[in-house]
Amino acid sequence: MTVARSSFAPGGDARRHVVVIGAGAVGCATAIEALRAGLRVTLLEPETPGGPQATSYGNAGWLSSHSVVPPALPGAWRKVPGWLADPLGPLAVRWRHLPRALPWLLRYLASGWTEARVQRTAEALRTLLADAPALHAQLAAEAGVPQLIEQRGLLHAYRSRAEFEDDALGWRVRERVGVQWEEWPADELRRREPDLDARYTLGIFVPEAGHCRDPGAYVAALAQHAVDAGAERIFGRATGFRIEGGRLRAVRTDHGDVACDAAAICAGAYSGPLAAAAGSPVPLDTERGYHVVVEGASVGPRTPVMVADGKLIAHWMDGGLRAAGQVEIGGLDAEPDWRRAEILHRHLQSMFPALAETGGAKTFRHWLGRRPSMPDGLPCIGPSAASADIVLAFGHGHVGLCGSARTGRLAAQLLAGIEPETPLAPFDPGRFSWPARARSTAP
Repeated sequence: MTVARSSFAPGGDARRHVVVIGAGAVGCATAIEALRAGLRVTLLEPETPGGPQATSYGNAGWLSSHSVVPPALPGAWRKVPGWLADPLGPLAVRWRHLPRALPWLLRYLASGWTEARVQRTAEALRTLLADAPALHAQLAAEAGVPQLIEQRGLLHAYRSRAEFEDDALGWRVRERVGVQWEEWPADELRRREPDLDARYTLGIFVPEAGHCRDPGAYVAALAQHAVDAGAERIFGRATGFRIEGGRLRAVRTDHGDVACDAAAICAGAYSGPLAAAAGSPVPLDTERGYHVVVEGASVGPRTPVMVADGKLIAHWMDGGLRAAGQVEIGGLDAEPDWRRAEILHRHLQSMFPALAETGGAKTFRHWLGRRPSMPDGLPCIGPSAASADIVLAFGHGHVGLCGSARTGRLAAQLLAGIEPETPLAPFDPGRFSWPARARSTAP
């Protein structure tokens, strides 16, 4: 077991010892906030934080505080045949994974069956996301990488007013939870985004939102900041827990037990078996997403932009022009379908026609990530059924990076026995059980 250097005093540390399982965006934020709360922290991660294997490494980088609308909306069930028929569509389901995914898909469709259900989800998500850009700016500054977080707004581009009206429910829901935006007509959109294809005639600009210029580097910096602040980092994989009388005694790993008083499950798409081992089986699945990065690009968006017709996001990262998005339901272990990355590349060139003309689109890198997703669009944040000493904090779907800062604060408050600053009932891990499971109330 390899342990990173830390600033712990040797021996005799009487602080409550917590193991944070997973050094992704949520895990690192949880570790930092737990240290801030006066806890002793061990950060357990099998690989290099922020590396290509990590979900946040290759995401679109949006800190979209307005991303409160769940993927499934009323009438989504009508699209299921298309999802199955088109393996390269914006949302596709792999046939081989369908038997396993079917219960998740049914819950997914039910969660957005009515506008009232969508509104409830939006109200809950807004509590996690509303001030995300500011929280991330604070964390980035503390970690010594303030340049990685920018708050210059985000743009949604539509080909027509009619296409925007097709999304009216989503924007109506956003307005009710306090999201404000500006409309850019065609001439203003041309002025602001001269490289964007002329077929886009309407822009919806959300000033409050922000973005991260390099999510992988950001997470790596947060992990190092946690270690510098006093966390012990152990390279290993959690396999379960030793619970006695409702109290956690140790986290089991592939290298032996780590004795502790509490733990947080922040392992993203790999959290399901650990949650079950803690008495809280949940319907976690993955929404696989791809990206492409054009390193030699010389044209592109002035503002990070999502286009409605391609369901993808494009913006400049420190490593080049990145396009990311779309959804593939295929499980954790299926081989990548790099045709999906090629489709993103073609969409990118279609969005910015001069990209191909300047020769900047000839070479690109691609990547696959696995979003940890709950079928109702809400993460799991709360104590496990087997022991209140084990906190679940995963399942953010498309808003993992954005929601990680607030989630880290909430998880740390639960670990420290502090009243959470945000009501956690909508995120209760037991919401999928019927009847609701009894929980240990040990402090």
